[in-house]
Amino acid sequence: MAGGVSTPALVIAVGEAGGLGQLAAGYLPPQTVEAQVRQVQASGVPFGVNVFVAETMDPAREAEAVERYRRRLQPLAEHLDAALPEPDWADTDHYREKLDLLARLAPPVVSFTFGCPDPVDIQRLRDAGSAVVVTVTSAAEAQAAAAAGADALCVQGFEAGGHRGTWDRRAVPESAGLLALLHETQKVCDLPLIGAGGVMTSAQAAGALEAGAVAIQAGSAFLLVDEAGTRPAHRRALTEPDRESVLTRAFSGRVGRGLANTWTATFPDAPPTFPVVDQLTKPLRARAGALEDPEHLNLWAGTGWREARVGTAAEVVQRLDPALGRR
Repeated sequence: MAGGVSTPALVIAVGEAGGLGQLAAGYLPPQTVEAQVRQVQASGVPFGVNVFVAETMDPAREAEAVERYRRRLQPLAEHLDAALPEPDWADTDHYREKLDLLARLAPPVVSFTFGCPDPVDIQRLRDAGSAVVVTVTSAAEAQAAAAAGADALCVQGFEAGGHRGTWDRRAVPESAGLLALLHETQKVCDLPLIGAGGVMTSAQAAGALEAGAVAIQAGSAFLLVDEAGTRPAHRRALTEPDRESVLTRAFSGRVGRGLANTWTATFPDAPPTFPVVDQLTKPLRARAGALEDPEHLNLWAGTGWREARVGTAAEVVQRLDPALGRR
């Protein structure tokens, strides 16, 4: 839920309701991450911080495809009155700085998406007092994360909204649903598993627990709550039941699941070059957000998005509680 949806207010509200909220460190500079971590720490609730694992890019190999996509985006940029930036091939999302920061601040949980940290970095965080969770989308990734020293795995099924956590950004993500992936992961490792992907109700949460998860992770269920930083146009689109769920690389170069709109239809593909493609589209999406134009935003949401409800984070935590019955 990077990009503004995950806020300190949301994390605190989830924690106060009995869950464990996570701050999204992706795209944020280290100083902002530190301010948010300290704000949540002051509340006294348990929480986690999610970090994007950086991947080295090769301009010699990938620049031509990125430039072609940049040219395709130019008419849309002109339509939105937004400027396309030049690619920053050295962009690592401040990965090393964020690792240093979190080793110093020691939040209860540090989780990773888009890859697995080096074992030495995992051990450093554990030594500081943080449990380390790695997002996996296949049994092979689960085995590698276990071997690297992860404390637990976030098993992300095909139903998940937003970016798939697939480690290889060029790969086509596996199509296994959450329950099947939980089953496959248990065959190759004995770490605690957190089930993620399409969990919107207590019945779905109970199903994931019965399939072997020790906890569930939800994102789309919180998109409409008061404490979330979801943009107004995104909120409006989530109330339009005729939209469809699609997988697309069009916004960032990585495969993500969201609601279909004009952008996903116009740009059905994009080079798998994250975060450079994300850099190109960010000013356009920011302009669309300012114009409250849902047709040119990344409307990230999972397959169960129609179950999202307006209300408070505490109400969603209660709705997800499997102890409240299979509903």
